[in-house]
Amino acid sequence: MRLKVTTVVWIYPGMTGAWHFASLDKESTEKVKKYQKGKPRVGWGAVPVEVTLGKTSWRTSIFPDSKSGTYILPLKAEVRKKEGIYEGDVVTFVCVV
Repeated sequence: MRLKVTTVVWIYPGMTGAWHFASLDKESTEKVKKYQKGKPRVGWGAVPVEVTLGKTSWRTSIFPDSKSGTYILPLKAEVRKKEGIYEGDVVTFVCVV
């Protein structure tokens, strides 16, 4: 399944080390939940994905966020540096589940 998401980059509150995230919208989250239904669960409810943001692609996982009710994508420092991404930026990425 391929999802295209546009969202704002944010820093997880209260975390040291400035972990940056991008949230999937509710519609994309529902698609992932339906797609994952009945499949074995991984630690913390993680879903393995391949992401492309700008010219950078990498394998990672998205995680359910109980506060927002959506999945969140961690943005590695290496990716942020390559793509010039900062907190508050609007980004578009493709996520393949």
